[in-house]
Amino acid sequence: MKAFISIKYHPDNRNRDHIEQIASALEANGFQTVCVVRDVEQWGHIHLSPQELMARTFDEIDTSDVVVIDLTEKGVGLGIEAGYAYARGVPVVAIARKGSDISATLRGISRQVFWYAGWDALRLVVRQIS
Repeated sequence: MKAFISIKYHPDNRNRDHIEQIASALEANGFQTVCVVRDVEQWGHIHLSPQELMARTFDEIDTSDVVVIDLTEKGVGLGIEAGYAYARGVPVVAIARKGSDISATLRGISRQVFWYAGWDALRLVVRQIS
C-alpha cells in the first residue's frame, strides 16, 4: 500500500528527522511512502512553481491508498491536501503528538485519528492504520 505523507514543510528542513521517522515507521509496517518535500522537491534541491507543486502533489495523492497527515504543526497546505484526498475518496488518517490541536473539521474527514508521545509510540500507532 502506498501512503502519502502530509506534513508541514520548512524551507530549512528543520523537521526532516520528523518526516524520516514517520516514513520509517510506515515503511516498517509494509507501506511504500511518498512525501513531496523528500521525493519531489528532494529536500529543496528542486524548485517548482506553486502550480506545478500542487499538480504533482495531487497526482501523488491520486495514486496513494491512504494520506497520513501529521497535524503536530498546523499548515494551510495540510488542509488542502487532506480536503483533496477526502474529496477524491482517498482515506485520510490523522496523526499528531499528544497535546497538539486537531481541528474538528480535520477530525471530521479523517477515517482514523491517532496520538503519539514519541517515536516508539509512533511505530505502534502506524501498525493500527487500516
